[in-house]
Amino acid sequence: MYERKILPFYMTYPLPMYYQEEDSIIRDLEYLQQMYPSEAKRYQKIISDILDKLDYEGSMIYDEYPDKWQLYKLSRDILDRIKREEKQKNPDQDVPEEKWEWLGDMVQILLFYEIYKRRHNTRRGILRF
Repeated sequence: MYERKILPFYMTYPLPMYYQEEDSIIRDLEYLQQMYPSEAKRYQKIISDILDKLDYEGSMIYDEYPDKWQLYKLSRDILDRIKREEKQKNPDQDVPEEKWEWLGDMVQILLFYEIYKRRHNTRRGILRF
């Protein structure tokens, strides 16, 4: 015999609670990003400006599984832009290669956080991937 299972009211519409949880996660992430050191904030702004150009429907940052190589290339392009800006600011100062190695890792981490924030932005009412 088939029995109908009655769901409790709080389980019938679970999505509104999910969006509230997502909003709180994004707010926490943005708050913690405000506490970055000044150099990291500057790089975060550069990354954000570049991702503003990639923020369109069908962009690779909204793929279900973004391509690792493309993200790596994007982080290298951002690092090259940072290098050019540093050389324009201080043309006579030589920056050691060790700094660029750890800076490349930091740029990748900042890039992934920014992509995460944009992918889970629910201000448009739906999840973006």
